[in-house]
Amino acid sequence: MQVAGAWLDQAQPVLRLLNEGGYQALVVGGCVRNTLMGVPVTDVDISTDARPEQVMELAERDGMRAVPTGLPHGTVTLVHDGHGYEVTTFRRDVETHGRHATIAFSDNIAEDAARRDFTINALYARADGTVIDPLGGRPDIAARRVRFVGDARARIAEDYLRILRFFRFHAQYGDPFGGVDAEALAACAESAHGLDTLSAERIGGEMRRLLAAPDPAPAVAAMAQTGVLPRILPGADAEALARLVHLDRAFAPEALRRLLTLGGETARLRLTRREAEALAKGRAALAAMTGPAELGYRLGAELARDVLLSRAALLETPLPEGWQQAVQWGAEAQFPLRARDLPHLDGPALGQALKALEERWVASDFRLSRDELLA
Repeated sequence: MQVAGAWLDQAQPVLRLLNEGGYQALVVGGCVRNTLMGVPVTDVDISTDARPEQVMELAERDGMRAVPTGLPHGTVTLVHDGHGYEVTTFRRDVETHGRHATIAFSDNIAEDAARRDFTINALYARADGTVIDPLGGRPDIAARRVRFVGDARARIAEDYLRILRFFRFHAQYGDPFGGVDAEALAACAESAHGLDTLSAERIGGEMRRLLAAPDPAPAVAAMAQTGVLPRILPGADAEALARLVHLDRAFAPEALRRLLTLGGETARLRLTRREAEALAKGRAALAAMTGPAELGYRLGAELARDVLLSRAALLETPLPEGWQQAVQWGAEAQFPLRARDLPHLDGPALGQALKALEERWVASDFRLSRDELLA
């Protein structure tokens, strides 16, 4: 089996640099996986038996820019034609302790593959595109099955974030009708306590990517069943998420919309200020049952859309007829009065009058003119 693509053509100068220096050079991981699955390739990583100092020496001799981005871990970034390629020496784990492992360089591709998380990520390819599969990942690729390398509990103990990565990879690459790997589920359930040791930044990053998958509902349901979901999003209810995904297929996947529907306490996610404010406004609007046009006016078109989709999923009700046009109508409406239009008022009285007139204008479906409001 072979892989091909523009990404492999672009990487040829880096692969050739290492090969002509007498070393192995293999593209690895996501670029091979995505190509075999028909998914766009975003990053190209390279594995080699050359040591980091040898990689840098070859680059210097060839005039290629080398950046020592992770020398203790065997990684050098080579830059060619505006593209950066992380070149990492084959490694094996000597000792694992959470996110940071003690590693030793290796000349053995099988040892390098054994320290990776999932079999679908342990695929390599030569410069000519020939795929090398040390751990039997190709059948899992064909079945769209996400499976840990070796013992699932051992892989998770090396880094508890792999629990969330497992569910995220299932959402992104797994067969939604094929079920979830039973051994992996059991290991995630037994190891869920380890999530308490992770930073909110790491948890939030994985959850954003998971919820932005085209259909995260099966993965999130499995997270709820294993006790993973309540550890990172206490109070969340996964039941409505499948209904939301059915309703929002016409729109780009949006993590915040899915989070709005899930509910729950978000402290473990470390949201940005913008995300937290949008989520708070969205939750308040869900409770207020405001109409589509007014939602568009008060929240803007995107958040109003997300509130209406979430509300329909949570309440199991159809979306209002013409809701998208109503949202857009409200989002484009501009209140025609300003403080200077009420020169006889100031202070709190001015604010109260403007608010009352704005509410009257909103109730008119944004149709009352400035003169009609002043009259």
